[in-house]
Amino acid sequence: MTKIKPLHNNVLIEPLSEEERSHKTSAGILIPETVDKEKPDQGRVVETGPGKRDESGKLIPVSVKKGDKVVFSKYGPDEIKVGEKKYFIINEDNILAVIE
Repeated sequence: MTKIKPLHNNVLIEPLSEEERSHKTSAGILIPETVDKEKPDQGRVVETGPGKRDESGKLIPVSVKKGDKVVFSKYGPDEIKVGEKKYFIINEDNILAVIE
């Protein structure tokens, strides 16, 4: 199996499945997200780079961690495939929020 380790402040994200992106009503009915190209995308952090260095050379670690569900700019990531699985590599600056 290929292991991907992002460099600098890049983050490897696995897109959320349709079921994970859906909203469940109190009656248990799943309401899928509508496909809207202007909406940000969502995914789960698989791996992170070590961070970036400031002007003095001090390492500033990435603020998200493995397993976090995040919202990111739809136009920010680079898409890659490992086997049949799709992933995104995205700069941490393009991650908009962590979903708690």
